[in-house]
Amino acid sequence: MSERLPNKTALITGAGSGIGSAIAELFVREGASVALLDLDSDVTEALASRLQHQYKKRCVAVEADVTQPQQVQSAVQQAQQALGHIDILINCAGINVFRDPLALEEEEWQRCMATNLKGPYNLIRSVLPGMLARQYGNIVNVASVHGHRIIPGAFPYPVAKHGLIGLTRSLGVEYAAQGIRINSISPGLIMTPAAEAWLASCPDPQAERERQAALLPCKRIGEPSEVAYTALFLASDEARFINATDILIDGGRSQIYHE
Repeated sequence: MSERLPNKTALITGAGSGIGSAIAELFVREGASVALLDLDSDVTEALASRLQHQYKKRCVAVEADVTQPQQVQSAVQQAQQALGHIDILINCAGINVFRDPLALEEEEWQRCMATNLKGPYNLIRSVLPGMLARQYGNIVNVASVHGHRIIPGAFPYPVAKHGLIGLTRSLGVEYAAQGIRINSISPGLIMTPAAEAWLASCPDPQAERERQAALLPCKRIGEPSEVAYTALFLASDEARFINATDILIDGGRSQIYHE
């Protein structure tokens, strides 16, 4: 079977674990050279080394806090020096901030918005000049089902994810005529390390896992690889007429009315 990202280069944020690392591995397997961006360079360096050895594709690790524009610009420059240019940007870095609105501290609000909304914008601003110069680029932002449906007790995370979907649509339209596509994907409950940790913190982890699976029409929790395949499709030229849109990846749960 032919590769789906032959001779493409990709910068992936939040690449150290979960959905980000699943996307990185799939992209390399499909022919891309990748730059793996994360706060923890030890993890991404180990992953980059393994992927490069296994798939014989150029893989590099770059370190940055996505909330800091100067760090982001430096990391993008490092990625460009290593890969030549960036064809694909995957904005996967994010944090969960769930607080009672009246108990929410200003610092928590700022941290949520800076990481989940400003962070992707910082990356987009840094890669856009190169993409515009070549009149080619695919950007995929990892949003959330929280950007579509409000779940009580999850504030202010949904505010940031609604904003990220709005950013996707706005910039997707802004640059559509210049060869740039910007889309987003919205995962529901996916079995990432963060989800595993949350389940483990429940009084009865197995019962909670079963309860969550029962809420889904497919009766199972999603896997990071399933999100990765959607990102692969959108980042590839197979999706060249898809732009400024969002794809839900939640097993159909958001389509069902729940009390």
